[in-house]
Amino acid sequence: MIKKSVQAMLVAAAMSLCGACTSNGGEAGNSAAAGLVRTEVTVESAGGTHRFNVEVARTAKEQADGLMYRTNIPADGGMLFAPYPAGGGAPKVASFWMRNTPSPLDILFIRPDGTVATLVENTIPFSETPVASREPVSAVLEIRGGRAAELGIAEGDKVQWKDVPAK
Repeated sequence: MIKKSVQAMLVAAAMSLCGACTSNGGEAGNSAAAGLVRTEVTVESAGGTHRFNVEVARTAKEQADGLMYRTNIPADGGMLFAPYPAGGGAPKVASFWMRNTPSPLDILFIRPDGTVATLVENTIPFSETPVASREPVSAVLEIRGGRAAELGIAEGDKVQWKDVPAK
Protein backbone atom coordinates (compact mmCIF):
# COMPACT_ATOMS: atom_id res chain seq x y z
CA MET A 1 0.00 0.00 0.00
CA ILE A 2 2.78 2.46 0.93
CA LYS A 3 4.69 1.55 -2.23
CA LYS A 4 1.65 2.42 -4.41
CA SER A 5 1.12 5.72 -2.55
CA VAL A 6 4.75 6.73 -3.11
CA GLN A 7 4.43 5.76 -6.78
CA ALA A 8 1.25 7.81 -7.12
CA MET A 9 2.91 10.82 -5.47
CA LEU A 10 5.93 10.56 -7.76
CA VAL A 11 3.73 10.34 -10.85
CA ALA A 12 1.67 13.34 -9.69
CA ALA A 13 4.83 15.35 -8.99
CA ALA A 14 6.29 14.47 -12.37
CA MET A 15 3.06 15.46 -14.13
CA SER A 16 2.90 18.82 -12.34
CA LEU A 17 6.52 19.53 -13.27
CA CYS A 18 5.89 18.59 -16.89
CA GLY A 19 2.95 20.95 -16.97
CA ALA A 20 5.48 23.78 -16.85
CA CYS A 21 7.61 22.23 -19.57
CA THR A 22 6.82 22.62 -23.22
CA SER A 23 8.24 21.47 -26.47
CA ASN A 24 8.11 24.81 -28.26
CA GLY A 25 4.64 25.34 -26.85
CA GLY A 26 2.88 27.29 -24.15
CA GLU A 27 4.77 30.23 -22.74
CA ALA A 28 8.01 29.01 -24.31
CA GLY A 29 6.31 29.29 -27.68
CA ASN A 30 5.80 33.01 -27.19
CA SER A 31 9.47 33.88 -27.07
CA ALA A 32 12.22 33.64 -29.62
CA ALA A 33 13.50 30.14 -30.18
CA ALA A 34 16.88 29.52 -28.58
CA GLY A 35 19.82 30.03 -30.89
CA LEU A 36 18.02 31.88 -33.69
CA VAL A 37 19.75 35.06 -34.81
CA ARG A 38 17.76 38.15 -35.66
CA THR A 39 18.04 40.55 -38.55
CA GLU A 40 16.26 43.62 -39.83
CA VAL A 41 14.17 43.15 -42.95
CA THR A 42 12.88 46.08 -44.99
CA VAL A 43 10.00 45.93 -47.42
CA GLU A 44 9.72 48.76 -49.95
CA SER A 45 6.08 49.20 -50.92
CA ALA A 46 3.93 51.90 -52.47
CA GLY A 47 3.08 52.95 -48.90
CA GLY A 48 6.72 53.43 -47.89
CA THR A 49 9.51 51.46 -46.25
CA HIS A 50 8.49 48.98 -43.58
CA ARG A 51 10.98 47.49 -41.11
CA PHE A 52 10.71 44.16 -39.33
CA ASN A 53 13.02 42.71 -36.66
CA VAL A 54 12.79 38.98 -37.37
CA GLU A 55 14.30 35.67 -36.38
CA VAL A 56 16.24 33.87 -39.11
CA ALA A 57 15.61 30.18 -39.81
CA ARG A 58 18.79 28.97 -41.51
CA THR A 59 18.84 25.21 -40.96
CA ALA A 60 16.42 22.56 -42.20
CA LYS A 61 15.18 21.99 -38.62
CA GLU A 62 14.69 25.69 -37.94
CA GLN A 63 12.80 26.01 -41.22
CA ALA A 64 10.65 22.96 -40.43
CA ASP A 65 9.78 24.40 -36.99
CA GLY A 66 9.17 27.94 -38.25
CA LEU A 67 6.74 29.86 -36.06
CA MET A 68 4.97 26.79 -34.73
CA TYR A 69 3.38 27.22 -31.30
CA ARG A 70 3.87 31.01 -31.35
CA THR A 71 0.93 33.03 -30.09
CA ASN A 72 2.47 36.45 -29.61
CA ILE A 73 4.08 37.64 -32.85
CA PRO A 74 4.97 41.34 -32.57
CA ALA A 75 3.66 43.77 -35.21
CA ASP A 76 7.23 44.28 -36.42
CA GLY A 77 8.33 40.65 -35.86
CA GLY A 78 8.29 37.41 -37.77
CA MET A 79 10.67 34.92 -39.31
CA LEU A 80 12.90 34.97 -42.38
CA PHE A 81 13.70 31.65 -44.04
CA ALA A 82 17.00 32.47 -45.72
CA PRO A 83 18.45 30.95 -47.62
CA TYR A 84 15.52 28.89 -48.80
CA PRO A 85 15.89 25.99 -48.98
CA ALA A 86 18.21 25.65 -45.99
CA GLY A 87 21.81 25.19 -47.05
CA GLY A 88 21.36 27.22 -50.22
CA GLY A 89 21.25 25.79 -53.68
CA ALA A 90 18.99 26.71 -56.54
CA PRO A 91 15.72 28.50 -55.77
CA LYS A 92 12.74 26.14 -55.58
CA VAL A 93 9.00 26.22 -55.28
CA ALA A 94 8.21 26.56 -51.59
CA SER A 95 5.26 25.00 -49.83
CA PHE A 96 4.32 25.84 -46.25
CA TRP A 97 1.53 24.71 -43.94
CA MET A 98 0.24 25.91 -40.59
CA ARG A 99 0.47 22.69 -38.59
CA ASN A 100 0.89 23.54 -34.90
CA THR A 101 0.79 27.26 -35.73
CA PRO A 102 -1.95 28.98 -33.72
CA SER A 103 -1.39 32.46 -35.18
CA PRO A 104 -2.48 33.58 -38.64
CA LEU A 105 0.48 34.66 -40.76
CA ASP A 106 1.14 36.63 -43.92
CA ILE A 107 3.70 34.73 -46.00
CA LEU A 108 5.87 36.57 -48.52
CA PHE A 109 7.63 34.26 -50.97
CA ILE A 110 10.70 36.10 -52.27
CA ARG A 111 12.40 35.72 -55.67
CA PRO A 112 16.20 35.69 -56.02
CA ASP A 113 16.03 39.36 -57.13
CA GLY A 114 14.41 40.26 -53.77
CA THR A 115 10.90 40.96 -55.07
CA VAL A 116 7.78 39.37 -53.61
CA ALA A 117 6.67 36.61 -55.98
CA THR A 118 3.63 35.47 -54.01
CA LEU A 119 1.87 36.97 -51.01
CA VAL A 120 -0.48 34.76 -49.01
CA GLU A 121 -2.39 36.72 -46.39
CA ASN A 122 -3.95 35.56 -43.12
CA THR A 123 -3.17 31.88 -43.34
CA ILE A 124 -5.54 29.63 -41.41
CA PRO A 125 -4.12 28.57 -38.03
CA PHE A 126 -3.43 24.82 -37.68
CA SER A 127 -4.28 24.16 -41.35
CA GLU A 128 -2.40 21.35 -43.05
CA THR A 129 -3.38 22.60 -46.51
CA PRO A 130 -0.17 23.58 -48.31
CA VAL A 131 0.38 27.22 -49.24
CA ALA A 132 2.70 27.41 -52.25
CA SER A 133 4.91 30.06 -53.83
CA ARG A 134 3.77 29.28 -57.42
CA GLU A 135 7.35 29.81 -58.64
CA PRO A 136 10.91 29.14 -57.43
CA VAL A 137 11.96 31.37 -54.53
CA SER A 138 15.14 31.89 -52.56
CA ALA A 139 13.67 33.24 -49.30
CA VAL A 140 10.39 33.39 -47.38
CA LEU A 141 9.24 36.00 -44.86
CA GLU A 142 6.47 35.25 -42.36
CA ILE A 143 4.90 38.18 -40.52
CA ARG A 144 1.87 38.56 -38.28
CA GLY A 145 -1.36 37.94 -40.15
CA GLY A 146 -2.97 41.09 -41.50
CA ARG A 147 0.20 43.22 -41.46
CA ALA A 148 0.70 43.11 -45.23
CA ALA A 149 -2.75 44.64 -45.82
CA GLU A 150 -2.27 47.17 -42.99
CA LEU A 151 1.01 48.35 -44.53
CA GLY A 152 0.04 48.05 -48.19
CA ILE A 153 2.61 45.34 -48.92
CA ALA A 154 1.96 43.63 -52.25
CA GLU A 155 3.41 41.22 -54.77
CA GLY A 156 6.30 42.86 -56.62
CA ASP A 157 7.50 44.84 -53.57
CA LYS A 158 11.23 44.76 -52.83
CA VAL A 159 12.47 42.92 -49.72
CA GLN A 160 16.00 43.37 -48.32
CA TRP A 161 17.96 42.13 -45.31
CA LYS A 162 21.53 41.79 -44.14
CA ASP A 163 23.08 38.43 -44.91
CA VAL A 164 23.25 36.16 -41.91
CA PRO A 165 26.12 33.65 -41.69
CA ALA A 166 25.15 30.02 -42.29
CA LYS A 167 24.96 27.80 -39.23
